[in-house]
Amino acid sequence: MINRFKSRLDVPLFFIVLLSLFLNGYKIWTDEYANTYYTTAVGSMMQSFHNFFFGSLDSAGSVTVDKPPVTFWIQTISAKIFGLEGWSVILPQALAGVGSVILLYILVKPNFGKMAARLAALGMAVTPVAVAVSRTNNIDSMLVFTLLLATLLLFKGVRSGSKWSIMAAFAVIGIGFNMKMLQAYMVLPAFYLFYLLGAKVDWKKKLGILTGATTVLIVISLSWALIVDLIPDDQRPYIGSSDTNSVLELAFGYNGLSRLTGQQGPGGGGDGQGQPPGDNGTTNDMQQLPNEQPDFQQGNGKGTAGNAGFGPPDMENGQQMGGQRNGPGGAGGMFGTGEKGPLRLFKSALSGQASWLIPFAAFASLSLLAGFSFRNRTAKQTEIIFWLAWLIPGMVFFSVAGFFHHYYLIMLAPPIAALFGTGAVKLYQDYRTNEGWKSWLLPAAVCITAIFQWYIIHPYDDVIGNGWSIGVAVLGIGVSLWLVFSKDRQPQIKTYISAAALTALLIGPLYWAATPIVYGGNSMIPQAGPTGGEMGGFGARNAQAQSDQDFAQGDASAKQPPTGQGQNNSVSRSANMGGGPGGMNGSQLDEQTLTYLTENNSGETYLFATTSYQTAAPYIIDEQESVITMGGFSGSDPVYSVEELKKLVTTGQLKYFLISERGMRGGGSSEVTQWIKENGKEIPDDEWQSNSADNGSEDSMRSGFGGGSSLYEVSIDE
Repeated sequence: MINRFKSRLDVPLFFIVLLSLFLNGYKIWTDEYANTYYTTAVGSMMQSFHNFFFGSLDSAGSVTVDKPPVTFWIQTISAKIFGLEGWSVILPQALAGVGSVILLYILVKPNFGKMAARLAALGMAVTPVAVAVSRTNNIDSMLVFTLLLATLLLFKGVRSGSKWSIMAAFAVIGIGFNMKMLQAYMVLPAFYLFYLLGAKVDWKKKLGILTGATTVLIVISLSWALIVDLIPDDQRPYIGSSDTNSVLELAFGYNGLSRLTGQQGPGGGGDGQGQPPGDNGTTNDMQQLPNEQPDFQQGNGKGTAGNAGFGPPDMENGQQMGGQRNGPGGAGGMFGTGEKGPLRLFKSALSGQASWLIPFAAFASLSLLAGFSFRNRTAKQTEIIFWLAWLIPGMVFFSVAGFFHHYYLIMLAPPIAALFGTGAVKLYQDYRTNEGWKSWLLPAAVCITAIFQWYIIHPYDDVIGNGWSIGVAVLGIGVSLWLVFSKDRQPQIKTYISAAALTALLIGPLYWAATPIVYGGNSMIPQAGPTGGEMGGFGARNAQAQSDQDFAQGDASAKQPPTGQGQNNSVSRSANMGGGPGGMNGSQLDEQTLTYLTENNSGETYLFATTSYQTAAPYIIDEQESVITMGGFSGSDPVYSVEELKKLVTTGQLKYFLISERGMRGGGSSEVTQWIKENGKEIPDDEWQSNSADNGSEDSMRSGFGGGSSLYEVSIDE
């Protein structure tokens, strides 16, 4: 039994999995709240089945999060088992990231062998953005794992001729839709093309099976949405961040077409440049926040983003929140994702996330598909086409999309890693056997990829030292030259040199993948890199823009170091709250507030209602108290009418309202806020909040009540 286990154990894979476990899981226990928006929802979902089913943001089931609930169901189960902690809601995503590494190995091995599978798994394990997002409770890591599971079913169905496996594959994509809606459909071109090319049945049967699979996909995808939309509005939560209180509209509008066009969603700015407030990113509404929050200096050479607080945009530098323009060359794009264009993924704003091995994959694809013929295609070539059909449409989308965050690029990680693993083995074989023009592809791929990796790293020389960028460039170029001059040497020598070349190309992404551990992460808008923990990396954009300009001009000597040098040395509550509407600004529970509200509760169901989820979060998460959020993510959702609040008060379910001037748009309705002020008795500050929470200090920001919060007791005689 033991000998059989040893014979099946792939030792290199074992160590790759350990590496992935370390990168994804080390120190996640220091992140107390993770992505507060989602953790608050998990806390609310733990309080009742009603909240669990709908994915409610607050205790009353008033408003949902802006995504479907499947991932949050998994997180809630984890929190039920281990207790509601930051690490317990991160754990499913960290394990999903490791699972993706294993699945990629399983997918590549049958047709390309163990070595290609190991390299593919290793490429996935060290993809920086995959690590960064797996260390948070954002949805994308779980989504990628789900899509790879669907891929496994698809490959199995094509190889065995089982139509049920094909149906199951499309059903799993439907489950992915119920994680992050249309983002799950980015793989559909690859799925349809692979089945059409790979299935060994006639075209009539192919079309019939695909029609059935598509029907299953649609049914599974829309099942939860249709159930929710068919329930009367007064018996379910408001659909957060939607315009019409509809899940379908949310899916195809705000979480669909708006991602491509960049059109503003609810809560967006009024300048025509607004962006949807979902996925816990900053919005143009942040430009209206008071300039009184501590420890934030803009990324213009003045300092770094501090561990708590989030200030207004750097107007001196022309930087708008969302990064539409920043310095020479302009980082552009919403959230610093760069200007639209064919080279967007290769510029500094995005290249450090998932693009490290794309040049190598491009050279590898030339060899992998050399001599391709539709009529005489091999199983290997069909699989390569699948990965390219996943990768290329994804690259096109991210090159032209108006709104996305850096961590969405995890969608590109599986195909890049698969092409790296399969391509590395093929390029080595071509080189080792001197396969004509193809024998030159390995040295060329290593050289070009090393230069590109130097371009990614060198803007950060003043943060991490210039040894990394110079080392990667010198090692990569040196090994590529060694490959050229060793073409006529013994095969064994070629093997050692090729291994050194591949190792050189993995140094950069491995270091970048470790930066969320070394420099701290941002659970709200995760990204990799030495400044990735700083409010989504706003601090580095001047350097990135300058780097892009220098690269375009061929000036390899010009350098502007990144400002905002990643001084977050650990993943902590204050460091990971992000900023603006997506974060809590280091928000903590105020003990005096909790004491006052609990002692004066006379049997009401809800401890208090508030205008923003940031204020409610520590009371729901830390104390499992029942709190109402009246405005959803951005605070602008029309969750409650005056009549509905009157009913809550008159029926004895609620009497305290906490109104913060820092809340987004007054809980969705100025009429509601006005009604509370007119009908409520304002409680003197010294009775309900600590002195530190009343003096505009940093503690006031952490309590969530700084900047003019007021507590009202509302009572209505029937």
